[in-house]
Amino acid sequence: MTSNPPPDRYKAVWLIFFTLGLGTLLPWNFFMTATMYFTERLADPTNGTTLDRSAVNITTSEPISNISIPKQNYLQAKFNNVMTLCAMLPLLIFTCLNSFLHQRISQKVRILGSLVAILVVFMLTALFVKISFEPLTFFILTMIKIVCINCFGAILQGSLFGMAGLLPASYTTPIMSGQGLAGTFAAFAMICAITSGSELEESAFGYFITACVVILLAIVAYIALPKLEFFRHHVVKDTTSQSNEANAEHETKINLMNKGEENPYGKDGVLSRNDSGDKKNLSVIVIFTKLWLMALSVCLVFTVTIGVFPAVTADAKSTVAGSSAWNGYFIPVSCFLLFNLCDWAGRSLTAICMWPGKDSYLLHILVIARLIFIPLFMLCNVHPRQYLPVFLEHDAYYILIMIVFAFSNGYLASLCMCFGPKKVLPHEAETAGAIMAFFLSLGLALGAAFSFLFRELV
Repeated sequence: MTSNPPPDRYKAVWLIFFTLGLGTLLPWNFFMTATMYFTERLADPTNGTTLDRSAVNITTSEPISNISIPKQNYLQAKFNNVMTLCAMLPLLIFTCLNSFLHQRISQKVRILGSLVAILVVFMLTALFVKISFEPLTFFILTMIKIVCINCFGAILQGSLFGMAGLLPASYTTPIMSGQGLAGTFAAFAMICAITSGSELEESAFGYFITACVVILLAIVAYIALPKLEFFRHHVVKDTTSQSNEANAEHETKINLMNKGEENPYGKDGVLSRNDSGDKKNLSVIVIFTKLWLMALSVCLVFTVTIGVFPAVTADAKSTVAGSSAWNGYFIPVSCFLLFNLCDWAGRSLTAICMWPGKDSYLLHILVIARLIFIPLFMLCNVHPRQYLPVFLEHDAYYILIMIVFAFSNGYLASLCMCFGPKKVLPHEAETAGAIMAFFLSLGLALGAAFSFLFRELV
């Protein structure tokens, strides 16, 4: 192996990691975007009236609040809450399991198997668009698919960050950037669907087929990854590092035995304590002690973000739109699209700037400072509200806060995810990446839990 690493020709490895990052969050974002389709499918068959896209023409001058929308049944009313629960719990549990199981299941099986499973789920979802189901049956099937997607998505995300830990720190950036693009893409799709006035089922079918194509592209990209010299160099370097450590340990054992000194390997040269099993179990804890500050920081970043977005931010009302078309586009554009664009910009900036450094406490101070966004959004023009007054009423306040909020989320989260695996030894980087992915998911779950409280306090 040469001392100088080969170049990443044509940025091929960078682009593959970007594609894999896109594939991790695009499935979930497409399920979120198609919420109107799912709720329409859950309408009572005897009701005869469902939420038709043509009934809510966003280009009309009539205020949206004046348009009559049919009352939701129990399944429709609970869909978003149950969907979030079925997404967050498997995501957290399987990300945690991946931190331990990645040592027992090969990387190829975890990543390729997860991608194939997600592809199958989306193919079934696209097929179900054309098949009629009873509302309860459709509800159960949809929740099972959401659980499956987030289980395999958690394994995929944890394994991907672990694999990126073997490469230079900058190669975590394309994963984060790809994930940011997934949200942006979904937001654009939502706006296009609103503007087109097409039937919800047609839009949903297009969403799911598009997701299938992206996942298939991610599968092809991953298969091509081991053929690239740049990637092989760093994988071999990691393997060599582990081999050298094992050889050093073996030499120490032989020296101690030759000197007749007491050593932990016993008389037969075998570890006297329950070593082989304990070492694997303790390694995760030992590695965590080296990067706990980075792990808690990325957890806090997403706890703050998901705590108010979209539970609080999506209920903001425009004060300047009146009865214009902007009234209907205000939340899709200034909340979802603006957030995802700025979040993507923040994630992508780490490709050219990684300030502050991995040993700087300023990074963690900036993460803690983001707590200010919770009261800021709660004091915007969010309705309905019961307790707090409106101090930041104009649209400009909301938009400016959203820009800083989203950009800081993407930038600080990416820095933490990049620096985490670099706080440990090279052969510990994959486990470190999996641990960081777990705390990222923990932040999402905590944010979802706190979002109920934050919304109630408004």
